[in-house]
Amino acid sequence: MKLMGKKIKLFIPGPTEVSEKTFQAFSKPMIGHRSKAFQELYASIQPQLQQLLHTKNPVFLSTSSAWGVMEAAVRNLTRVRALNCMNGAFSDKWHDVTASCGKPADKLQVDWGKPITGELVRDKLKSGVYDVLTVIHNETSTGTMSPLEEIAAVMKGFPDVLFVVDAVSSLSGVKIEVDKLGIDVLITGSQKALALPPGLALFSVSKRALDRTISVKHRGYYFDFLEFLKNHEKNMTPSTPSIGHIFALQSKLQDIFTEGLDARFARHRAMQKLAHDWVRTNGFELFPEQKFASVTLSCVRNNRNIDVPKMIETLKTKYACIIDGGYGKLKGHTFRISHMGDETPETVGLLLTWLDDCLKTIGA
Repeated sequence: MKLMGKKIKLFIPGPTEVSEKTFQAFSKPMIGHRSKAFQELYASIQPQLQQLLHTKNPVFLSTSSAWGVMEAAVRNLTRVRALNCMNGAFSDKWHDVTASCGKPADKLQVDWGKPITGELVRDKLKSGVYDVLTVIHNETSTGTMSPLEEIAAVMKGFPDVLFVVDAVSSLSGVKIEVDKLGIDVLITGSQKALALPPGLALFSVSKRALDRTISVKHRGYYFDFLEFLKNHEKNMTPSTPSIGHIFALQSKLQDIFTEGLDARFARHRAMQKLAHDWVRTNGFELFPEQKFASVTLSCVRNNRNIDVPKMIETLKTKYACIIDGGYGKLKGHTFRISHMGDETPETVGLLLTWLDDCLKTIGA
């Protein structure tokens, strides 16, 4: 993003900043998507993708946003009825998507900013009427991170219900052990904690989910999990992919494993602490309860009633960077600060000093 020719640095919850190294990888010379070179590229990244997701399942690549795969999950897996866990704008929308696909579904609805808990899931699933559960791990609209391990423990008591998780804004910022947690479909996008350009979705699918898919009719073609599997076995994608994204992903995986997963997770925790300390020091409050606050972004309640648009405009014009002014019905009532991807405690710390100055400038 540019302002009068000047690049605007992004501290929004996505797209996040993309490094020059990643852009250089993205712009590598093109290769044929049915060529041996592409098969080698595809195969080369699978071990690291599986390591990142802590899974032995195949990790598929889709040239789409994560929404494509979120729709695919309910289309490929729902035979009887889905239960959509809803606690913010994006999880609420997943229920709308399920309905638009003609799949029977019910809501597990809580207030925005509240987490989805294992107890809530158990109370709904014990009816025995569901065969799919969808949950967003990190609800980006509210900065709320639901306790995935707790939900996963409950899911083990309902083996006929497939467990589908959106980790779009959490994967690679926190550890998600897909196989240990029993997650059947784990979905993420390229443009958040992975710090890649938008336009690529990654998802793992368990064997039992693939087995379920065989018996589900009207899955469509572009997002048919069995088409992904068939092509995956040849180190290919079902349709022409964005090859530049896959080159960029290869480069990003090199960065991630050079840093080390534990170090990466610790860096995200350190950035979260800086942001939360700033929130408290400046008399603000987090929108969610502290123990359910996102590690990768902070959704800040505007309890001081400052002029959020004015603060953001001041930040943009004075320091050439931008944060988010709240999503959907929370616009103006919250603001969101991203601390994920390639950001560091140093870059987040600098942003927070700029925000201090912006608050003084606007008289807040």
